[in-house]
Parts: sequence; C-alpha cells; structure tokens
Amino acid sequence: MTKKTEGKLKLYGFNNLTKTLSFNIYDICYTKTEEDRKKYIEYIDEQYNSERLTNILTEVTHIIGASVLNVAKQDYDPQGASVTLLISEEEVPLCVLDPSCNRGILVPPRRSVVDHLDKSHVTVHTYPESHPQNDISTFRVDIDVSTCGEISPLKALNYLIGSFDSDIITTDYRVRGFTRDVNGEKHYIDHDINSIQDFIEEDTKGRYNLIDMNIYQSNIFHTKMKLSDMELSNYLFEIEEDNLAEDERNDIMARLEREMTEIFYGINLPRK
Repeated sequence: MTKKTEGKLKLYGFNNLTKTLSFNIYDICYTKTEEDRKKYIEYIDEQYNSERLTNILTEVTHIIGASVLNVAKQDYDPQGASVTLLISEEEVPLCVLDPSCNRGILVPPRRSVVDHLDKSHVTVHTYPESHPQNDISTFRVDIDVSTCGEISPLKALNYLIGSFDSDIITTDYRVRGFTRDVNGEKHYIDHDINSIQDFIEEDTKGRYNLIDMNIYQSNIFHTKMKLSDMELSNYLFEIEEDNLAEDERNDIMARLEREMTEIFYGINLPRK
C-alpha cells in the first residue's frame, strides 16, 4: 500500500480515488401489540419521510464540501423511503449542467429524475420492520456517501450519527482505485487513517461499545457500535415504565438485549 507523502500530493490530472462511507443504523423498540407495531411503523415513516431524509443528505453534502446536482426521492407504500443525491466536488456552472439535473429543486415534478449516478453520490434507504411473533420492532437506515476527488465522506460521520436514534451502528469505509502524482507514481490512498474511530467524537465513543475489523492492505475499514447503557423508558412505545411490574421490565429488557446482540454480531441466538 502506498502511503500518503508528506504535505499535499501533487497530482497528474484529477484525483481518481473513490472514497465510500456506508453507514447503517438500527433503532430498536418494544411494541407489545400488533396495533403498537403498526403505530410504531407509521411513526417512523412520518419522522423519517423522504423530505426529512433529503434535508439530512443535503446537509451531508454541504458538510463534506460538495454541491448538489440532482435529487430523486420516494416514499413507499406501505413503508420506507429512499433518496438519492447526485453531487459534485465543485459547483457546476449552469451552462454545462446536464438538463436532466434539478440541482435539488423538486418542482415541477418529473417522470424521470435520476437515471445514472456520477462518481459522487449520496443515497439513503429506510427499512421499518416487525414480526407478529416478536414484540420488538426495528428501524434500519442505510446511507452511502461515495465521493471522488479531495472531499471525504468521513467529515459527515458525526452528523449522521447524531441525526438518528442509533442503538446499533455499522460503518464501512473503503478507498478504491488509485491516482497518479506528477512523477507517475500510483497512490492508493491520500490521507492517514488507522480506524473509523479516529473520526468519531469522544463523547459519542463513550456511549458505545465498539469493535473494529480492518484490512489495511486493501484500505478497508469496518467499525461496529452498540449502545452500552440502556434505559428501558427509551425503548417503550405506547407504554409507561411505571405501569409495568418488575418481572415484566426484566423480560422486556432481556428481549431488547437479545435483539440488539443478534443484530450487532449478525447471528441468531438459540431460542428458549
């Protein structure tokens, strides 16, 4: 692996490195009845509809120092939403902007908004879900920020963590391709990184248990985060903790911890 040289790289042409941050969060909730599960999904769909997600991704674009070229968004029936932003490292003059791009202006409506992705894009998809045999409902958000050039998606990591109720966070960061300096030497990364944790605020890391799995030779970095302290009141939907008996509280906490452990480690624990 070619290490970053001292100072700013002097490149031959454009920086062709592609830096991709894949960010997944899970929100866990105890929903005792089928009606509660339905209301929870409706609540999540309202809280994280495509309009709010568009605002979040637009702010991500500004944080990393890019410009919005195009926005496509969709709310799904019965649940979930998706948003895609086509972005550029620098502002693109109107005279050269593809006429199919809307620069984030979603009116008047179009039959087709985005039919391709440039080298730089931001996407989000939401997945609220539940099961009738389980009192736990989950809400998953998948976000991908892929950039080329000098801008880095890691700058938006803390903003993304703070934008959602994150019980479990899985983050992947990968630098792909290579770029050449003026002497013709290939560079496979243009910045120093040992772990994604290097870019997470200390206060945030203090609230989570974190695990790293990194492949340094391939510029692949992976960090898992699981909330370390759980307060039952934060996980109850349509239920007051004071109305629960102690054995009910313990049973609910065990269910929540089981769900979080299964998601965090990617396994199914034996059923009792």
